[in-house]
Amino acid sequence: MFSASPPPRAGLWAAAGVAAVGFLIALEFTARRHGLPGPIAGQARELLGAPKSGGLLYAALALTMVVLTWRQRFLAAGAAIGLDLVFTLVRWAADVETTGGHPFGNGALWVILGCAAVAVTRRTGEERVLLLKGAGLGLLLVAGRKTGDTWLLITSKTRPTVLDQYVATADHALGEPSWLVGRAVAATGSVGFNFLDIVYGQLAVAAVVVALYQLRGVAAERRFPAHHLVRTFLVIGLLGPAFYMIFPVVGPLFAYGTGTDYWAQVSLWAPDIPSSAQWAVADLWPRTLPPVGTPHPMPFDGITPRNCMPSLHTAWAVAIFIHTRKGPRLLRYAGTFWLVATLTATLGFGYHYGVDLIAGVVFVLTVEAALRSYDRGWDRSGTRLVAHGAAVFTALLLSYRFLPLEMAGHPRLYGPLLVLAMASVIYGYVRTTAAWDPRPEPSPRPTGGEDGLRAV
Repeated sequence: MFSASPPPRAGLWAAAGVAAVGFLIALEFTARRHGLPGPIAGQARELLGAPKSGGLLYAALALTMVVLTWRQRFLAAGAAIGLDLVFTLVRWAADVETTGGHPFGNGALWVILGCAAVAVTRRTGEERVLLLKGAGLGLLLVAGRKTGDTWLLITSKTRPTVLDQYVATADHALGEPSWLVGRAVAATGSVGFNFLDIVYGQLAVAAVVVALYQLRGVAAERRFPAHHLVRTFLVIGLLGPAFYMIFPVVGPLFAYGTGTDYWAQVSLWAPDIPSSAQWAVADLWPRTLPPVGTPHPMPFDGITPRNCMPSLHTAWAVAIFIHTRKGPRLLRYAGTFWLVATLTATLGFGYHYGVDLIAGVVFVLTVEAALRSYDRGWDRSGTRLVAHGAAVFTALLLSYRFLPLEMAGHPRLYGPLLVLAMASVIYGYVRTTAAWDPRPEPSPRPTGGEDGLRAV
């Protein structure tokens, strides 16, 4: 009998690339079916139209440039800035408005595509593969953002009812932290809110900074490291929204408050979004805790994304924290700051319940463990860690859905249990990955006698 050998890593990544393209095409058709712009059409529009996020496109270009020499990087950056100046002049001459978008970023996208074209037409062998990987990494970051935006639109159109009453009831076991942190953020006024809003909104840029540090040696070594932050970010963005479809939740600001109207007076960038106050249970957040009662699915508008369970902002912030632990001191401090500020914003803005954050932590540690297990080869410790994380994550979602009244009625029991469940995954991850990391070999100690004296 012949035993099938495992497919090579290159073949697996090629299959993953084909699957990703197929997923984008399927998502494009799904969005079009609901009358929404899909990720492919949205990205194609930004070749000429005003980009939704010019900063993200330049961050993607920075990721692409990790494979270039310093001379090539200066040329690429200069070409991107020059193209953006041309786009700006043309829009000014044609009196084209950039409402809803940024006046820059097109140049960065064109340069990334140009790098891919150069790789195909002017490079061969390993140099072609490396340049294509760089361009692909930048395009994946942009595609991940577009995919996430499309997912959010789909959740608002396909999930007419939300499960906020279940989550809010379960959150009594943790003392409803969103209400407490929301009052604290409101007390800081415009300064505190907008500072946290900047941190919250630039999470992807922070991730790119960390990724650039991790990928700093790619141009010299001519290869990518086995594992880096961008991979974790993309997998979180790909898998996370699927749970939004399974467990649709809009958050306390919307389900128990006045929606974005609450922050309109202090926000410097208040979005022009129709009020959702008429869909809320009552105007309670963040002043009055919601009463405990039998939860029911509740209808909500077709605009607000159902993007709470799990908290992907928490997952991404934890991923940044994990990947900065082996960096220099300044990077470690920045990772810690971004984690604390993001957790404060997710709760303080009313975007998430406390139980969302717990689910987000368990989710990202499970994803990170699975990626690292794949890189080093699956063994018993990796399989056990991923299975434990997946089991805890599943148990959390089931308990939020089917045991919220019991959790609210016995907070002294279920509150610590939720924290312990999360802590067990954290402990398992830290303990297991510490054993995976290579330990530095101790320096040889001098022996006694004359040779030892010479060594000393």
